[in-house]
Amino acid sequence: MHLSKILLRWIVAALLATIAASAIAQTPSVSSLAQQIGQAETELRTVDGLLDGRVDADDQKKLRGRAVAAQQSIGDITDQLQQQATLVDARIAGLGPVTPGVVEPAEIGAQRKLLAQQRGLIDAAIKRGGLATVESKQLIDELDRSRAQQFNEKVTAKVFSPLTPSYWRAILQSLPRDLRRTELFLTQGTSQIRAQWKNSLPWQVLLGLVLGLVLLFPVRVRARQFGQRFLVEGAPGHRVRRSANALWRVFTGTLAPLLAAAALVQGLRWSGLLPERWSGMLDAFVMATGFSAYTAAVSGALLMRHGPSWRVAPIDDATASALRPLSWMLAGLSFVSILASALNRAIGTSQPAQVATQTLTALLHLLLIGVFLIVLGRLRTNRADTEQQPENVKTSAGIGLGTLLAWVLVASALVALLLGYIALSLFIAWFISWATILGITLYLLMAAVDDVATSMFVRDSRLGVTVTRALGVRPSMVDQFGVLLSAVLRVALILVALGLLVTPFGGSAGAGEMFGRLGILAQGVEFGGVSISPANILRGVIVLFVGLALVRGFMSWLENRYLPITDLDGSGRNSVSLVARYVGIAIAFIWALASLGIGVERVALLLSALSVGIGFGLQAITQNFVSGLILLAERPIKIGDLIRVGTDEGDVKRISVRSTEIELADHSTLIVPNSELITKSVLNKTMASPLGRIQIQFSVPLDSDAQAVKAMVQEAFAAEDAVLTDPAPAVFVDGIVTGRIAFNCFGHVGHPRAAYSARSAVLMTLLQRFRAEGIDIGTVPQRIELVAYDPSLPTPPVPTSGT
Repeated sequence: MHLSKILLRWIVAALLATIAASAIAQTPSVSSLAQQIGQAETELRTVDGLLDGRVDADDQKKLRGRAVAAQQSIGDITDQLQQQATLVDARIAGLGPVTPGVVEPAEIGAQRKLLAQQRGLIDAAIKRGGLATVESKQLIDELDRSRAQQFNEKVTAKVFSPLTPSYWRAILQSLPRDLRRTELFLTQGTSQIRAQWKNSLPWQVLLGLVLGLVLLFPVRVRARQFGQRFLVEGAPGHRVRRSANALWRVFTGTLAPLLAAAALVQGLRWSGLLPERWSGMLDAFVMATGFSAYTAAVSGALLMRHGPSWRVAPIDDATASALRPLSWMLAGLSFVSILASALNRAIGTSQPAQVATQTLTALLHLLLIGVFLIVLGRLRTNRADTEQQPENVKTSAGIGLGTLLAWVLVASALVALLLGYIALSLFIAWFISWATILGITLYLLMAAVDDVATSMFVRDSRLGVTVTRALGVRPSMVDQFGVLLSAVLRVALILVALGLLVTPFGGSAGAGEMFGRLGILAQGVEFGGVSISPANILRGVIVLFVGLALVRGFMSWLENRYLPITDLDGSGRNSVSLVARYVGIAIAFIWALASLGIGVERVALLLSALSVGIGFGLQAITQNFVSGLILLAERPIKIGDLIRVGTDEGDVKRISVRSTEIELADHSTLIVPNSELITKSVLNKTMASPLGRIQIQFSVPLDSDAQAVKAMVQEAFAAEDAVLTDPAPAVFVDGIVTGRIAFNCFGHVGHPRAAYSARSAVLMTLLQRFRAEGIDIGTVPQRIELVAYDPSLPTPPVPTSGT
């Protein structure tokens, strides 16, 4: 047995040593990490050296990507060094401090010295990485400033106005040179085409052409029909089918023309039919085809001219029919603009020719935007004439404000064009067009996200029922999760759209820079020593939900298992339960704050600051706030209860942390501070029991048959449908006063609100029966004695105040 224990210990030690050795082997050494930092520094110096010369926008974009990659590499290396520093610090702490006057063993001293050397090397590498990070940040900022400066110089550049003769004189002077370059460009292309033609069209071109036509027409049409049929048969809910169909139309309408153009261009390249100089034109042709196809597809998916039932946006048929041709014009104009710009670059046209091309492009875009605004204004005018009241005033006002802003931008672009700021005018025109396309895309995506989230996570769906049964959550929580998920995804889409808004105009380095900035945003900001970031907030929310779930589980155990077996009465158990709940919730919130980096000392500081404000006049607000929490926790008054506060009686409509709203019988609202409901007497007629009681008191002459009167009252109660049989009505003789028999009768109705009408109906029945039976009904009579006045008698003294 002893031998087996020894063997087991050796085996465990060997396993631990193997695991430790593998972990050490997987951890990069400090020297290798420092070498990687040196490589990143070399890359940053190379980028910095390339910036000494003249660098265009495309090269700056590439250099910025290299600098960002080096910065990210340095950040990852620094994180690894920090982890190793933490491990070394833990080992140093494990050795303990050096005790003065005590000689340490040689092994511990050597280990302490080795750890100190490792910590020094790590510190040096961390500081080197920090300096490299600062250098990379400065380099990236310099690149951003340079690119922004170049973009601003390009946009604000002023040339001759198209209204001046100098503008046209420059074009005419450069026209021969531009014609010569164009002729050379075309001659080189046609010469190579004749050389490669060989009396027959190359099979690669035929293959690319046929494949492009197949993709453009039958494949695109069949794919659209297949998607629509699949959605009709298998997609859950009309909203999801409608949104998915719109996105599918955008996907097929963009991908099919793009692949068709790529197939045709690839066939031309494989055949060698076109010269290398035309390669840029071919790439521009593919890009122009894809962008124009996307423009036509996304606008068509929004308008749905031939499928009103599949339309996502609330657009009528007249608007869709009127705007659809304009969307095709925008797609065609975008196609021509991209090709014209690429043709100018390929030919190498003069500056006046490029300015003339920009002028024509800007003018056509502004003309199309103006026509769109005019058509939209006429449609809104016609709708306003036919409709008495717009369905959505806020939406109509928003469209009107957007139209006004668009007109202001168009007017500004036209003025800039006439003054000679051609690039600025073109930028405004392209910006309006791109913002329109991006806005349509954002609208479709947000509608799809909302439809999918609120259709999948709903209590009646298959997923909702599964989640409710598996996790035991309330059905309303499934609905809430769907709405919250939709909101979070739509906010994310808006952030991405804002990042893409200026991407095509040089305002961003593309999607990489946008997501890089989003990553910086995700790292958060420092505020008062606390890091605020989306990740920390999400962690805090998760911790809070976990803490509240633990509190809920503990309260279930406390109320259902522990407290019932104690000797406490119901009131004592309720008090213990309430105190435990409040303490648990407080601990859960403190735990969540601690996960955010907010310690208890900061919470105490905040509470102390609040106590100063409370001492200077917030007592009433705090009292009402605490009273509101008590009302919401203990629920002595609930929404829908019928209560009486003083002389006012009504239904509770709303309970907030400051006040409670009560709707009175005259439909007015009584706002009562919560402290009034806690510190004063309140009559709650529906708290303990939902039943209502009616009371009828009357008297009959002494010679009346009391049994007959009792029978009449019981019959009147039985004849009224609102009066319950359980509890049964009761009729009592309350007394005999001055020759009359006093009766006190009780009956119950299903709700206190039905007591008044039921009492009136019973009284009407009793009055009719007593009149028919000749029974005099009334209250206790009062005796009035008339005394004759005798002047000889002394006058009684008049009482004065205080007597």
